[in-house]
Amino acid sequence: MNNFISVKDVTDIHALVQSALAYKADPYKDLALGARKRIGLLFLNPSMRTRLSTQIAAQQLGMEAVVFNVGSEGWALEFEEEAIMSGNTVEHVKDAAPVMGRYFDILCLRTFPSLKNREDDYSELYINQFIKYAGIPVVSLESATLHPLQSLTDIVTITEELARTTAAGQPKRRPKVVLTWAPHVKPLPQCVANSFAQWVNAWGQSDFTITHPEDYELDESFTKGAAIMHDQQAALKDADFVYVKNWSTFADYGKIYNNDPSWMLTNEKMLVTNSAKVMHCLPVRRNVELSDEILDGANSLVTTQAGNRVWAAQAVLAEILRGKR
Repeated sequence: MNNFISVKDVTDIHALVQSALAYKADPYKDLALGARKRIGLLFLNPSMRTRLSTQIAAQQLGMEAVVFNVGSEGWALEFEEEAIMSGNTVEHVKDAAPVMGRYFDILCLRTFPSLKNREDDYSELYINQFIKYAGIPVVSLESATLHPLQSLTDIVTITEELARTTAAGQPKRRPKVVLTWAPHVKPLPQCVANSFAQWVNAWGQSDFTITHPEDYELDESFTKGAAIMHDQQAALKDADFVYVKNWSTFADYGKIYNNDPSWMLTNEKMLVTNSAKVMHCLPVRRNVELSDEILDGANSLVTTQAGNRVWAAQAVLAEILRGKR
């Protein structure tokens, strides 16, 4: 693995998931793998779980982790080619990225979309410019369109839960996974929803449904293969896993048309599911996106899911480190 930007960088999802679960069972088994290696974590936007879990994962592989908040601790970066830098940007990525390539063995980057110009956001300019100029492996800690470490975590969590239920004597069968839109107080990126759809489709081990109000269709390049439904209750029927996430409109980019609170998941809605486990990437707006009764209930995998962020990151970093030998 040279970079980790999307599921397309992974040759064997099953093997990567099993690697993550092996690290969960024995976190320090490859402590020497990253010895005398350094990882840089660059944040153009805020983070909690992604930042902490990736640092921990790197340290458990023996790496030194350096965190740098670009917006508050460094110069404002310019990403456009042939830019005339007479505005607010001070340093071009063409100058900054190669230096970081000298400082680090792996470079991780987190950035969000503007939600103003779809063409600009979906070009993934920021992360692609770092890949172009850094000269070392680049890992996405979330980009304008995707959140691959989160999505790998989600597949790890589903796989782990399926193994647990099978071990408990429940019959092994193909699960139904539902991604449902949720209301929110402001427009959010499509990154997590895009990425989850891309990974579940590539994984290919479930019956996958996406449900959302009309006009909230995601980019078909990520969702192709999933059933799309506008009736949330019908979509939830017989679900084994329900992933809850808000996203803004894609066609008329970055808007909120519908903030209907009836789309919030509740225990009553869950009665039609197969006692489904509920997932969310966090942070979550309680009693807006998800009710307290769901989040604090026995079927919530939210904390387990967040905990698994470490093992997903560790599996990815280990794969990259082995490729650098």
